[in-house]
Amino acid sequence: MQQAIDQFRQNLDRVRNIHAIYLRVSSMVTPVVDLTDVLRAEVVMIVSALDHYIHEVTRLGMLEVFDGKRPSTPAFLRFDVSLECMLGVIGGTTSAGQLESEIRTRHGFQSFQNPERVADALRLFSNVELWKAVAVELKEDPKTLKDRVQLLVERRNKIAHEADLDPSFPGVLWPINPPMAEQAIQFVSDLCEAIHKVVV
Repeated sequence: MQQAIDQFRQNLDRVRNIHAIYLRVSSMVTPVVDLTDVLRAEVVMIVSALDHYIHEVTRLGMLEVFDGKRPSTPAFLRFDVSLECMLGVIGGTTSAGQLESEIRTRHGFQSFQNPERVADALRLFSNVELWKAVAVELKEDPKTLKDRVQLLVERRNKIAHEADLDPSFPGVLWPINPPMAEQAIQFVSDLCEAIHKVVV
């Protein structure tokens, strides 16, 4: 499980390094040079870091359940696998490596960014009431916390899927500034650390 949070921290460092580059370059050029797309890239990358962390910790957690290191959960027991994997289980030949391949195949096309999807993924290896537990760690109301995650994901989607254009004003981008990016980065950092604490 440590591997998942270590990789998240590396991904977080990459985003923070890009932000440092933004701050340095922006101090050297006139305001006429628009560098806000760097901030937009940071938002996309930090949500990607969250998504990747959830994928990794879920995969590792499920493998721990399979290996008997964690109790199984109802969601784990309902997890769909291929007939090939199932026949291996029946024949006693399915290994953790085969299950890992199944998890990667089933989750490979899914995103774990939306608060409910995050909770669904983590239920595959943990019975913790995720948003209540994380809210306690972050000293925040669970609904407010989920709303903050959802708003960040929605902003990421505007950037990634709508070029961050405001439909009310053709050709005008939604505003973004360094504090907005910094808040997003710190929020996801705190969030993933808290999630790791309550599920591991």
